[in-house]
Amino acid sequence: MSEQAVQRRPDPPPGQQPAEREGGESSLTVVVALAANAGIAVAKIVAAVVSGSAAMAAEAAHSVADTANEVLLLIALRRSTKPPDRKHPFGYGPERFFWAFVASVSIFVSGAVFAGMEGVRSLLDGGGEAGGVWLSTIVIAIGFVLEGTSWLRAVNQVRAQAAEERQSLRRLLSSTDDPTVKTVFYEDSAALVGLLLALAGVWLHHWTGSGAYDAIASLLIAATLTVVAFLLARTNKELLVGSPADPRLSREIVAWLAERDEVDAVVDLMTQRIGTDRLLVCARVDFTDGLDAQGVERGALGLDRDMRAAFKDVVEVFVEPVPRQDEQLRSEVRDRYGERVAQLLASTAERADADQRARGRR
Repeated sequence: MSEQAVQRRPDPPPGQQPAEREGGESSLTVVVALAANAGIAVAKIVAAVVSGSAAMAAEAAHSVADTANEVLLLIALRRSTKPPDRKHPFGYGPERFFWAFVASVSIFVSGAVFAGMEGVRSLLDGGGEAGGVWLSTIVIAIGFVLEGTSWLRAVNQVRAQAAEERQSLRRLLSSTDDPTVKTVFYEDSAALVGLLLALAGVWLHHWTGSGAYDAIASLLIAATLTVVAFLLARTNKELLVGSPADPRLSREIVAWLAERDEVDAVVDLMTQRIGTDRLLVCARVDFTDGLDAQGVERGALGLDRDMRAAFKDVVEVFVEPVPRQDEQLRSEVRDRYGERVAQLLASTAERADADQRARGRR
C-alpha cells in the first residue's frame, strides 16, 4: 500500500472500527446481490420445470445457492463488527473470513455438484425433448439483467477500493482482506457465464434435437462453479489461517519506524490480518542507547499510539525492545521471511551502526 493511500484514508468516527467503515458499502453490495439472486432463482426453477433442461436446472440450483450465500455474507458482515470482549480480545473480524469460507464451500456443494449430476443424468438418458425454449430464453435474459446489475455494483466497489489503494483490479482481488465483495464479484461473474452457457445449451438442443448440448452446458456450468469455489476457498483459507499485511504496507511501517527519533534500528516486524481493515503489528526494535527504562516505556507507548494514527488499518501494536546485534534473532528473521526482507530490516541496523561510528569519530 503506498504512503498516499495509507495517509489519506479518512479517520473513522470516534469508537468506530475500520471494519465498520467498509461494512456499509459491502452490505449494500451483498443486499443487491441477494435481491437479484432471489428473484431470478424463482424464475429459473419455473423455466427448468417447464423445459426439462438440465442447464436450466443447474442454473436454478446455482441461483438458490447464491441466494443462501448472500445470507451467509450478511451474517458475516453483522458478526464481524462486534467489539472486542473477554473471549475475543482482538475482536470478531475473522467471522467474516469464516462465513465467506462457508459460502465458498456452499457454491461447490449446492451448485457445482448438482449441476454436474444434472449434466451426467441428461447425458445418460438422452436429454429428452426440447421444450419451453422461449420461456427459458426470457428467464435467461431477465437473469442476465439482474445479475449484471449486481455484478456492476460489485465491480464499482472493487474499482473504488483499487483506486483508493493505488492497485490494479487484479491485484486487489488477489490481496483484499474483504472476502464479501470478492465473493459477490466472483459469484456474479460465474452467474453471467452460466447464463450464457445455459442459453447456448437450450438453443442448441432446440435446433439439433440432441440433448447432449444441454447436458454439456450443465457440465460446463459445474466446472465454472468449481473453479470459483476453489478460488474463494483458497483466499478465505489464507485469511483464516493468518495472513500478513500487504508487503508495501509492511515496508511503509518499517520505514516509518526507522525514522523515529527513539528507534535506532528495526530488527523484526510481524503483521497479521485480524479482520477486514484490521491489522496487528508486532515490532522488535533497538531503542537509542540514551534512553533509560522510563524512556523505553514512553517510547513504546508513543510508537503504539502514533502508528495507529499514521496507519488506519493498524488496530493493535506490540513493541519489544531488542538489541540489533543479536545474530540468532537475525537468523530467525531470515528463516521466516527470506533474505530480501531480512536485508531490508538489516539495513536499518547498518545505518544505525554507521551513525554510531560517525558519532564516535567526532
